[in-house]
This record gives sequence, C-alpha cells and structure tokens, in this order.
Amino acid sequence: MNGELLAILEHLEREKGVSKDILLQAVESALVSAVKKAIGAKTAQDIKVEINPTTGQIKAFCQDKPIKSIDFGRIAAQTARQVIIQKIREAEKDVVYNEFNAKMGKIVSGSVYRFDKGNIIVDLLGKAEGIIPRKEQSSHEEFRQGDRIRAYVLEVKKESKGPQIILSRSHPNFIRRLFELEVPEIFEGIVEIKAISREAGERTKIAVWSKDEKVDCVGACVGMRGSRVKNIVNEIQGEKIDIVRWSDNIREYICAALSPAKISEINLDKEKNKAEVIVPEDNLSLAIGKHGQNVRLASHLVGWELDIRTKVQTKDELAAKKEISIADIHGIGEKILTVLIESGFTTLESLANCDLETLAAIKGIGKKKAEKIIKEAKNLLSQ
Repeated sequence: MNGELLAILEHLEREKGVSKDILLQAVESALVSAVKKAIGAKTAQDIKVEINPTTGQIKAFCQDKPIKSIDFGRIAAQTARQVIIQKIREAEKDVVYNEFNAKMGKIVSGSVYRFDKGNIIVDLLGKAEGIIPRKEQSSHEEFRQGDRIRAYVLEVKKESKGPQIILSRSHPNFIRRLFELEVPEIFEGIVEIKAISREAGERTKIAVWSKDEKVDCVGACVGMRGSRVKNIVNEIQGEKIDIVRWSDNIREYICAALSPAKISEINLDKEKNKAEVIVPEDNLSLAIGKHGQNVRLASHLVGWELDIRTKVQTKDELAAKKEISIADIHGIGEKILTVLIESGFTTLESLANCDLETLAAIKGIGKKKAEKIIKEAKNLLSQ
C-alpha cells in the first residue's frame, strides 16, 4: 500500500507537474484530519503524521504516542482521500498560476477554443484557458474555432475556480514583444524601442534607436525587402506599422513622427510641451491623417501636443498677406475649424460649393450652423 502511494504521487508529479514534496505534505495534512476524526481527538494540534519519502511508510502520533494502523477506519480513509484530492487540485492551480504569472508581459501561444459573449477563450496548449476580452481584441481581426493564436499576457488573477489569465492583442506591448521576437537586434539590446503609439486594427507608430552607429535601427526592423515587418503585419492581420527613427532633437523627432507628411516649420512651446507644426497646404490632410489619426498617433509617440497648420492658417502671415481663409468665417472657433480641415474643407471655395446636407452631417455642426457657414463663405468670396 505504501509503495502504491508513492507510485501514485510520482505519477501525479509527472502528469500534473506538481512537486512530489508538495503532494507528500498534502497527504500528511489530510491524514492529520482523518486521524483526528477517527480517534475523536478534540484538536489536530496534538496529532502528527509522517510519511517516509523513500519507503512510503506512514506513522501517526497523538501527543507523541504512536497510533497503530488499526485505528484508521473506513471513514478516516475516505476523509483522507477527499482532502488529498482537494489538496492536489489546489496544488495544480498554484502550478498553473505560477507558470503564467512568470509569463506576464510576454507572448503565449494557443488555439481558439470557443467564443463567449464577444470574448475569445483560448486553449493554452492544454495547460490552462486564457481569455481575450472584447476590449483587448483588435477591431479588424477575425478568428475561427481551432485557429492558432498568439497573445500578450496582460494579467493573471487567482480565483477559486483556478487562475484567470487575461490576454490581449490590442495592447501596444503586444507589438513590442513581436518586434523583440522578429528582430534579433532588438532582442540583443543593440536596437531599442523608445516609444509605441497604437490604435489597434488601424495603425501603429513605433520609435526606435540604435546604440551602435553601424546598425541602422529602421533598416533592422524592416528587414531584407521588408521581410521582418511583413511577418509582424501578417500576425496582426494587416494593421499598418510606421517605423520612426527616434531622436533627442525634438524637432527631428516630430518630423519623423508625422511622416510621410513634409514639414515646413515647427514652433515649440517647451513649457507646455506644445508644438505648432506648419506644413504645405497640399500636405495638410496627410499630416492630420484620416479622422486625425496620423497627428494623434504622432502626438502620443513624442509626448507633445501637436497643432497642425498650413501657411495660410498662421495669424502672422494672414495679417501680412491680408489673405482671407476659412478661419475668417464669423462664428467658427478652433474646434469647428479643426473639424472642417479634417473633413477636407481647407478653402472658402470648398465650403461655398458644398451642399447643405454634407456639411450638416459633420459632427458638431448641424443644419443651422452649416447654413451660416456656407452663407459666410460665399460673402467672403464675393469680397
């Protein structure tokens, strides 16, 4: 019987990954409860159980006096069995928790097991289940049951049912870890990722810097014929990635962050971490990006508030040249002006010729304000 007990424990150690020493302690603890119940002891503090880890021989003591095996009845054995199973399950949960807690902040692989109210349940190689909540998913990605999937370990929680492993594919650090896996120079520390700005499913900007002047940080990340960055883009199902060269010169850094737009001039307000960026008129939409995405990502990447303007929009030059622009329309504030520019209305002609419904549909304008804007634009043009 003692040999069988050791064989069972060794089998559990191999199959479940639970240490034999932990299991022996669990059995000893279980037998203390069983002996207490069998002999009717008032407290378990007087009872001690020892299991020889080599032979499996069990010895029980009550107030340092040996208890003969005959005192172990059927109820005691059943109690011991139940507690042992419970302890083994707890030990298994601890093993899984410790394993994935050590992987927090890293990428793990698995397969899509099922879908639950918009959440993706991932089978992590049979060891545990992870969950990718809806908010941690990339908006344009689609998966089917059985698909292989990689994700970033965001959090590991201890719960009564077992550890809950929260995964993410939308976190900026998911991109960071993918680059570390794909680019040896980053993994080795030669190239450093300085900042990441991401709108999952749409676009990511990543700023990199090389500690070695002989190593081109951008070239290393792109790879031969774009092979390295293509592998990452394929992993995130087509999300665009802009690789930017980091610089401690804030003007150079802002220019790189706003690429591919061309920059004419940058006026810095270092106290407020704000920058007025002047671009050619034909580069305005490129600098701002669709729905303001390019300037928003660039601003987050450099950590400065960026105000994009064209030359005709700067107050000093408007006064000097006495030019009239959409900024001169009465009743238009900075917010409405920005919305109009983002929507492609950069000239008085474009507003004067715009139909009422199109202008009114823009967020924050409405029908009455649209009528007023079109009327004012036509009046200014006639002047």
